[in-house]
This record gives sequence, structure tokens and C-alpha cells, in this order.
Amino acid sequence: MNTGAESAAERIRHWRDLLASERDAEALYSRLAEAESGERRKIFEELAEIEHKHAAHWAAKLRDAGAEVPPPGRPSLRTRLLSAAARRLSTQTVLPMIERAERADAGVYDRDPDAAPGMAADERGHARTLSKLIDGGKPDPRKQIERREGWHRGDRSGALRAGVFGVSDGLVSNTALVMGFAGSGSSHSAILLAGIAGLLAGSFSMAAGEFVSMSSQREMYEREISLEAQELEESPEEEHAELVLLYRAKGLGKDEAERIADRIMADRSVALDTLAREELGLDPDALGSPWSAAVSSLLTFAIGAFVVVLPYLIGAGTAALATVITLAILAMFAVGAGIGALNGRSVLRSGFRQVLVGALAAGVTYAVGRLIGTSVS
Repeated sequence: MNTGAESAAERIRHWRDLLASERDAEALYSRLAEAESGERRKIFEELAEIEHKHAAHWAAKLRDAGAEVPPPGRPSLRTRLLSAAARRLSTQTVLPMIERAERADAGVYDRDPDAAPGMAADERGHARTLSKLIDGGKPDPRKQIERREGWHRGDRSGALRAGVFGVSDGLVSNTALVMGFAGSGSSHSAILLAGIAGLLAGSFSMAAGEFVSMSSQREMYEREISLEAQELEESPEEEHAELVLLYRAKGLGKDEAERIADRIMADRSVALDTLAREELGLDPDALGSPWSAAVSSLLTFAIGAFVVVLPYLIGAGTAALATVITLAILAMFAVGAGIGALNGRSVLRSGFRQVLVGALAAGVTYAVGRLIGTSVS
């Protein structure tokens, strides 16, 4: 056994991983700086410079060990996606995701004996800097908690959820529809008509469904909050007692629960917000927008569905069918990979999972269409 050699090889692999990670972070902050101006640009440039110094440290470790220092590679898919979103939308849009990642990696150098002094503090400082940039110098404790806890998402309008579901559903359902008609031996015009009909019907159906669903949910929540406001106005003593019970159930002593309830009840707006969250389990600031969800669902479904209509608009026969299959697989993988990258999941796993689900649906409908077509013939 050559334990020493194995240990040295493991350290070199570890240093190369850290070098790649720091280079990727430098590329991300450099691209964010290009999308900004003024003081914010300078801050991102300073963050990029810190990551550059960290990368130089790991490159020096590799050289000192006699190992090859790999040349800088292409930034990761996640960095490219976030950079593109920052350019087309704004850096403010992507900062919460970057801050969550920085907080998750803040302790990466805490127990690393090969890290240079100050590197661990630098990494923790990045998250704090991004937090201040997000808040514009006016920190909101509730938002800071949501960002620190990665499972929280800020999609208050419901548009993101509807958009993700819409593009995936449009792609999978219209691929399955077109494949079903193709399997039945239908004519080019019939397949094209089916694809366009599926695109239009699905888009408007999804939009209508999202609008009705979100509207009904919002109305229900608003009614519950209004009833709670009425109870607070008519029976403040009972609401005070409910708050005391809630906090005692969380493990506080009676006297401490009484003091907290007294302070909350001193401001009726704070009391209503607290009761809605604690008693009803609702966030008054995140009831969702029916219009945003409907428009997002309509547009993204149409985009996903159009992928498999396009080949039949410019071609026909076997060539068009082969193009549909190729485009559908690539688009499904891209959608799954994009979702995985933004959520911090495996890009390959998410992409192949999306392809598997879509291929299964398309394969079943193609087989059914072929069976029906053969029977009719």
C-alpha cells in the first residue's frame, strides 16, 4: 500500500477542484461587474479580485507540489446562465441565488489546513456583501432569513412556478400529440394542424386554469385574513390569548409568551400579520398574482409546444419526424438541465430525467397512434 502517494494525489485533486471553483466564481463576479456601473460595478470587481487571489493560491500550491496547473476553462453552465440573466434582466434578479450559494460554501475553508490566512473570512464576507447589495443598504430581517434558508423561494407572483410547469408541459404534451398523429400515419397537414391546435388549445387552457386557480386561492386567503382582522377588531382579548397559547406551544414560558403577545398586540397591523402567519399559516405578502401566473403559463407553454411544430412548418415526411424527435430531446434536456442548474442540482441528472419523462409519454402515444392507424387501415 502506498498511502502517502494516494494522499498526495488526493490533495492535488482537491486543490484542482478548488482552483476550478475559484476561477468560476471570478468569472461570475467579472460578468456581473460588466452588467453594472458605478459603485456596484466596483464592488463586483473587488469580489472578482478576491476570487482571483484565492485561485492564485491554489495554483501556487499545485506548482509547489510539482503538479500541472490546468489552464482556465470555460465557465460552468450555472455561471453562464446567471450571467445571461443578469445582462438581460438585472443583477438584482440573480443575486439571491448567488448569495444562497455563497452562504452554503462559506465554511469551505474553515478546516482546510492548506487554505491561506483570511480565505475563510473572505468567503463569509462575500455573502454579507451580497446581502447588503440585495437590500440596498436597508436590511429586511425577514428577507435575510428567507435567503439564508435555501428551501425558501421568492416567487411571490406564482409566475416562476407557472412558467416552469408551462414550458415543460407544452414541450412534453405537444411532442406526445404530434408523435401520436405521426404514428397513426396521418398526412403532413393533419400532423401540422394537430400540433398547432395543441399549441393554441394548451396555451389558453393552461393560462385559464392558472388564472382561475390563483384567483380562487387568493380570494380564499384574503377572506381568511379579513375574518382574522374582524376578530382582531371585535375580540382583541381572545386574539391575545391565542397568541399566548401559540408561543407557549412553541416552548416559551407563560410570562415570556404574555410579554411577546403584549408587544405584538400593541400594533394592530403587526398583530394581524403575525396572526395570519402563526394561526392561519399564510404570508399576506405572498398571495400570488393570477395575471402574472396566467401570462407566464401561456407564453412558456406556447414556446415549449412550438419546438415540435416548427419542423412540420418547414418540412415533411420522415425528415420532419426525425427533426421533431431530435429537437424534442435536446429541448427537454435543456429545460431539465436549466432547472437543475438554477436549483443547485445535478445538471445531467435533471436533464436526463426530463428526457426520460418526455420520451415515455411520446413513445406511448406514438405506439397508440400506430395501433389505431393500423386498425383503421
